[in-house]
Amino acid sequence: MTSKEIRKQFFEYFEKKKHKIVPSAPVVPFDDPTLLFTNAGMNQFKDVFLGQGKRDYTRAADTQKCIRVSGKHNDLEEVGHDTYHHTFFEMLGNWSFGDYYKKEAIEWAWDLLTNVWGLPKERLYATVYKTDDEALELWKEVTDIKHDHILKFAEKDNFWEMGETGPCGPCSEIHINLGDNPDDASLVNADSPECIEIWNLVFIQYNRDSEGTLHDLPKKHIDTGMGFERLCAVMQGKKSNYDTDVFMPLINRIAEISGRPYQAEKDQIAMRVIADHVRTLTVAIADGAAPGNEGRSYVLRRILRRAARYGRELNLNEPFMFKLVDVVAGQLGDVFPEIAERLDNIKNIIRGEEESFNATLDRGIELFEKISSEAVAAGQKIISGEDVFKLYDTFGFPLDLTAVMAREKGLAIDESGFNTLMDEQKDRARKSTKEKLAAAGLDSESFDDLDLSGIPDTEFTGYTETITPAKILWTEERGESMLVFLDKSPFYVESGGQVSDKGQLVKDGKMYDIEGLMKIDGKTVHIIEKSYIDEFNSGDEVIAEIDEEYRNHIRRNHSVTHLLHTALRSVLGAHVQQAGSYVGPERLRFDFTHFEKLSAEQIEEIESAVNLQIRRNLELNHYRAIPFDEAKKMGALMFFGDKYGDAVNVVQFGDYSMEFCGGTHVGNSSEIGMFKIISESSVAAGVRRIEAVTGAGVEEYIHDLQSEILTAKEKIARLADEKKKLEKEINELKLREKLGGIDKIMEEPVDISGVSLFKGRVEASSMDELKSMGDEIREKGKNAIGLLISELNEKVGIVCVVTDDLVEKKIAAAGKIVGDVARLVGGGGGGRPHMATAGGKDISKIDEALGQVDGIVEKHLKA
Repeated sequence: MTSKEIRKQFFEYFEKKKHKIVPSAPVVPFDDPTLLFTNAGMNQFKDVFLGQGKRDYTRAADTQKCIRVSGKHNDLEEVGHDTYHHTFFEMLGNWSFGDYYKKEAIEWAWDLLTNVWGLPKERLYATVYKTDDEALELWKEVTDIKHDHILKFAEKDNFWEMGETGPCGPCSEIHINLGDNPDDASLVNADSPECIEIWNLVFIQYNRDSEGTLHDLPKKHIDTGMGFERLCAVMQGKKSNYDTDVFMPLINRIAEISGRPYQAEKDQIAMRVIADHVRTLTVAIADGAAPGNEGRSYVLRRILRRAARYGRELNLNEPFMFKLVDVVAGQLGDVFPEIAERLDNIKNIIRGEEESFNATLDRGIELFEKISSEAVAAGQKIISGEDVFKLYDTFGFPLDLTAVMAREKGLAIDESGFNTLMDEQKDRARKSTKEKLAAAGLDSESFDDLDLSGIPDTEFTGYTETITPAKILWTEERGESMLVFLDKSPFYVESGGQVSDKGQLVKDGKMYDIEGLMKIDGKTVHIIEKSYIDEFNSGDEVIAEIDEEYRNHIRRNHSVTHLLHTALRSVLGAHVQQAGSYVGPERLRFDFTHFEKLSAEQIEEIESAVNLQIRRNLELNHYRAIPFDEAKKMGALMFFGDKYGDAVNVVQFGDYSMEFCGGTHVGNSSEIGMFKIISESSVAAGVRRIEAVTGAGVEEYIHDLQSEILTAKEKIARLADEKKKLEKEINELKLREKLGGIDKIMEEPVDISGVSLFKGRVEASSMDELKSMGDEIREKGKNAIGLLISELNEKVGIVCVVTDDLVEKKIAAAGKIVGDVARLVGGGGGGRPHMATAGGKDISKIDEALGQVDGIVEKHLKA
C-alpha cells in the first residue's frame, strides 16, 4: 500500500465516523508566539482546549504538518543517524471536542489498525496511565487485544500536558513490537527501534491550576496523533522510515545527482539528512517562512547549512537542494497544495541560500580543519567554546554542525563555553531591548501569571467606533504600570503588522493617556500610569477614545498594502506572496516573495497601478466573522501574519482586491490620497521589501524632496562658484608656468643692429594668454623686440611687442613686423606700435616663419 493510499484511507475512515476533514494549519504558527513551528496536530485547536474558541463541528480529522527542531521536541541530532527521527513529519489525527470520548477513540483506533489495515494484533501493545483504570478496562471490553499487552506507565510516558498549567489528561499509546519475540513487553517505551509507538490517544479531562491541582473540565476532549512516516514503514514492511515511498524518490534523486549509490553507511546518513531537511525547508518556505538570522528563520538556515555540509560528503559542492524540491512537490503537493502553488519561489529561495552559504562554507571548513588538527596534535579531545563560537559567528556554522564534524575527528566540543559566549551575546541584545522598552515607558515584566479566567473577552468596537463608552471589569498594578480591563474597547492591539492605536481613557471628564496595549487570551489590556490606580475601580464607567488622526494615518497605510499586494502579483506574477509587513502612521513596509531586484520600470508600473485604484474610489466591503470556507470560496487571499479560525474577516476593495485581514481600513480607496514607493530592497534570499508612504506621508515626502533639491541647488551653486575660482587659480598657475618659459627665450636674444630680438614658439590657450606673454617681454626687456607664435585651435596666433624706448625713438613698430610674419602663415594682422597681433591658417609654416623673423625685423629697423 502506498503512502498516499494510507493517508487517503485514514481520511475515509474518519469521514464515515462523521468527522470533518480539515486542512493542515500552516507549519509557521504566526498567531502563537510561544511556538517556533507547529509541532503537533493539536496546535490549531489549542484555543478550543483552553476554552477560548469554538468550531462549528465537534469531530475533526486531518494530517498536520509538523516541524520539531527545538526545545524538548528537538529531533535534529538524531535525524539521518537513526531511521525514524525527522525534523518534518506528518501527524495524522482525529479529535472530539466534547463529543465522543475514550470508548470510541480506543475502539476506532484498534479497528482501523487491525481490521482495515490488517496489522498483526499479536504484535500490538496499548499503554495507559497508571491510575486510568477506565481506559484499561475499555481496551479489554471494546477490542480483542491480548490482555497482557495492556501496560501501565507513569507521567513521563502516559500523561499529556499542554504546559505547566492548563488542559491536560492521561493518554493511551499504541505500540508495535517488530522484534523476533512479539510477546517481549520489556521493549515497550524502551526507545528500541524494534518496538515503536505509532498512535497516541490523549484524553483531555483536567485543567491544572497554578498550584498544580487538577480540576475536572466541564467538557472532555479527544486528541490523537499518529506519526505518518512511522506508520508507512510498518504498513510497507520496512525497518526504516527512509526505505518507504515517502523518502525513496528523494533518496534516488540524491543518488542520481551525486552519482553515489545508497549503499555505504556514511553515504546513507548524508542522503537521509538531505532528504529530511529538504522536506522541512520546502514545507516551511511554502507556508511563508524563509531562512534568516533570527528565530524560526535561523532554524531554517541551520537546517539548510547542515544539509549543505552533508552534501559535501557526497561531493555535492555546488547548489543542489533546490533540484530536489520538485520531488517533494510530487510527494506532498496534492495534500498540501501551497507547495505546488509556490514551487518556483521555494526553489529560488533555497538556491539563493545555498549559493550564499557555499561562499563561506569552504573557508569555514578550512578553519575547522586547522582548529581540529591543532587540537589532535596537542593531544586535546575537545574543541574550545571560543573556536566553536568563532565558526558560528564568522562562518555561520551552527553548533550541531560543528559537533558533527568534530565527532568525525574523534573530538567533542566545549558546548558549555559556547553557550556562555552565546548568552553574553544575547544579554547584550536583551539589554538593548530593555532600554528600548524603558524609553517607551512600558513595563517589560512578564504577564504570564495573570489569572484572567473570570474576565470575559473584550468586545472590539474599533471597526465602527473611535469613541466607546465602557465599563471597567478589573484593574491590577504591575511594575510601574496599571492594567485596565474593559468590557468593550475601540483600541486595536498590534497584530498582523498593524501597530497599536494611541489614545486615552476618559473618566469624570479627566483624560488618562494610554501608554501601551496588549492582547492576552482575548482580553485587551490598557496600560496607564500606576499613579492613577486609586482613580480606577471595577464597575466604573469610562470612555475609551482613540487618537482618530493617528488611526487614520494607519488605516490609509494598511489599506494600501492590500492594493499593493494585488499590484505586485499583477506586475510580477502569481508567485508573489506577502512575507511580512509593518503598518504604522508614518509609513508602511511590505515584504514579499520574489527572486530578483525590481527594475525602475516595474516600480513605476506598480506605483501607477495602485494610484489608479485609489482614484477609482473603490468602496470597502469588510466581511466580519464569516465562515472560513465561505471566505475561501469567495476567492479571498490569505494575508501573512493573521490568525485564521473558522470565522474570519475579509477585506475587499471593489473588484480589485479581496484578502483575509483583521485590521482597520479606510471606507473608500480615495481616502488613501496617494501612494509613493520610497525604496525597494532585499531582505533575504527570495524576499524583497518595499517601503512606501500614503496621504499626508506623500506630502511630507515631497516637501522633504523639495528641501533636499533646494539644498542641493544651493550646494551646486556654491560648488560652481568654487569651481570657477579654482579654474581661475589653475589658469593663473598654468600661465605663470608658461611665463616661466619666456625667461628661457629671453636668455638667448638675437642682436640685430644693437636691438635685442626675443622670439620663439610657445604653448598658449588663447590670444589673451599669448598677449600676456608678450607683456612679460615688454616688462623685462630693454631696447628689445619680442615675437611669439603659438598654435591656437588649429590656427596660428602671433604677437609682436616693442619696448617703450624703441617706440619713443620710432625705431620699430610692432604692427608692421607682425603683418609681414603673418603673411608667411597665410594670414594677416596689425596693431599699435608697442603691441600687435595677427593670425594665420597654415600651422605647418610656423617654424619656417620663425626662421625669417630676423630678416623681417632687420628690414624694418633699417627702414
